[in-house]
Amino acid sequence: MARPVRFNIHPKQSDIHDNIAIAEMPEGLNGEGYFATNLEKVVALGRKNSLWPLPFATSCCGIEFMATAAATYDLARFGAERMAFTPRQCDLLMVMGTIAKKMAPIVKQVYMQMAEPRWVMAVGACASSGGIFDTYSVLQGIDQVVPVDVYVPGCPPRPEAILDGFMRIQELAGHESLRRRNSEHYKKLMGTYGIQ
Repeated sequence: MARPVRFNIHPKQSDIHDNIAIAEMPEGLNGEGYFATNLEKVVALGRKNSLWPLPFATSCCGIEFMATAAATYDLARFGAERMAFTPRQCDLLMVMGTIAKKMAPIVKQVYMQMAEPRWVMAVGACASSGGIFDTYSVLQGIDQVVPVDVYVPGCPPRPEAILDGFMRIQELAGHESLRRRNSEHYKKLMGTYGIQ
């Protein structure tokens, strides 16, 4: 069976000038020694490239997430270096695996303890829709208790799919207005979930 990533048996000398990726600069005025843009674009650039995920893993999707965070796929290269298990320091809730109905209030409590802005990613079929567990005890999707921004399909999803979902969250964070969280539409959406 072939490995997911082939190792180079003929390594090349690394050229650091060709391998550095620099984030795209927001629109603005620049000159010698200064750069001027609006605050919203700078904040969006910072949020996009420094998401701190809170992995809420309950089953096999959590193992795939561990592979995503490991050296082969390396989630840290997207700015998610720090996995935190305290909701007050995270801005991305990654729910992975089967969520029983008894756990639904805990998921909601973790979500409510996170500071704004916060995003949610449902990883795998079980978190997205209950998966194959169409039973009385399994929550049929976490969007019944918290609003979900990105759904990652699969049972379990490959690490590439989790990375794709993470990059979609980055796009959301990079294009979100600073005032969206204070809008009436957003407050109405939170009200449908019973969250003030």
